[in-house]
Amino acid sequence: MGLTGLDIYKHLPKTNCGDCGVPTCLAFAMKLAQKQTSLDKCPHVTDDAKAALEGASAPPVKLVTAGVGDAKVEVGNETVLFRHDETFYHPTALAVTVDAALPEDQLVARVKQINELVFDRVGQRIGVNMVALQSGADAAQFAAAAKAVAANTDHALVLIADDPAAMEAAVKEVADRKPLIYAATADNAEDMARIAKENSCPLALRADGLEALAALSQKVQGLGVTDLVLDSGAREPVKVLADQTLIRRAALRKKFRPLGFPTIAFTAADSPEEEVVQATEYVAKYAGILVMNADQPWQLIAILTARQNIFTDPQKPIQLDAGLYQVGEPDANSPVLTTTNFSLTYFTVEGDVEASRVPSWIVVVDTEGTSVLTAWAAEKFTADTIAAAIKSSGIEDKVSHRKLVIPGGVAVLSGKLQEASGWQVLVGPRESSGIPTYLKTTWQG
Repeated sequence: MGLTGLDIYKHLPKTNCGDCGVPTCLAFAMKLAQKQTSLDKCPHVTDDAKAALEGASAPPVKLVTAGVGDAKVEVGNETVLFRHDETFYHPTALAVTVDAALPEDQLVARVKQINELVFDRVGQRIGVNMVALQSGADAAQFAAAAKAVAANTDHALVLIADDPAAMEAAVKEVADRKPLIYAATADNAEDMARIAKENSCPLALRADGLEALAALSQKVQGLGVTDLVLDSGAREPVKVLADQTLIRRAALRKKFRPLGFPTIAFTAADSPEEEVVQATEYVAKYAGILVMNADQPWQLIAILTARQNIFTDPQKPIQLDAGLYQVGEPDANSPVLTTTNFSLTYFTVEGDVEASRVPSWIVVVDTEGTSVLTAWAAEKFTADTIAAAIKSSGIEDKVSHRKLVIPGGVAVLSGKLQEASGWQVLVGPRESSGIPTYLKTTWQG
């Protein structure tokens, strides 16, 4: 169990200086006990106090890093069971498998295919994070495959082998890439821990059930390896979800340190469609790293979209800058539309305008990342805010007409907006999907 706020308070300087960003030492202690701040925020805490409070100040789920540079993957350090309580901070890392037994040309082609699993969605670049290399027939083959994979991708690596000799040979080829070593078990823990420690690599643990996993975690930490990723050994979806949830609850609610690490899960599906369902479930509950065979764009875009939605801060919607945007190459006679700066709304409108093949201008209003009807109800998408956006966007210098198309859902704004802006206000379709037909048949410049 973790220390209480009063236990922590006893070790603080009690100056109430506010240098930590909290008015009093007691308030800081309470926040520290709830994992809402870190001990390093107090510049006056003594070394003895740091030692005493090390457990209390450590996150309930340790942050573990694999990979290097811009491609490094960080998992763990989560503080809540449900994202609406705060948010989730470190998106599940998605790893796609490569068989080390493949001929080199096929192996390289597979890796390059994985590299291309990157997509643009609502203004963000989303994609696969890791390549998971599964061991081949022998140590030499595994090592050669690891070298070839590292030469053809910048992604972080997962090396999968139970044989310590094969793992050691492969790690020597790519140690500078800080791969995740998978996996230490009850049978090979000493050797795998030694390899991880000597090469400063994170280590995954696999056991049969949570009790055995906790015991293995304590054993490996005793061997000096503390950057760990946990696998309960479950592969049936119901069992995987149960174990993932119990591990997270044990770490957050019980402060049970042996299970206070991110997890890794593996899909085991009979069809590509089932694998998408499994993967989405594991992203939601609560895999830190997910290893999949899925390699088709239609599979990954579904899984990545789910991940993007789950790991978006619910209190901070994805938004883009307000201002003037163009679709195609609009001119002085092109249509002018308006919408909000909620990314999903804007990119839906942009896509439908593009589908119409009518070059257009879009005036985006700052509504703090809310959708059209939500912004209207909150008085952020009003006649005055739209009129101000028209003035500040510079659209009046771009077009020869003064006609503005507003979303049909806020048709009630048309009269006031016409007065406030001096523009003729046209009411467009209620749904964005109606934009192509509207621009082709109704708009007249």
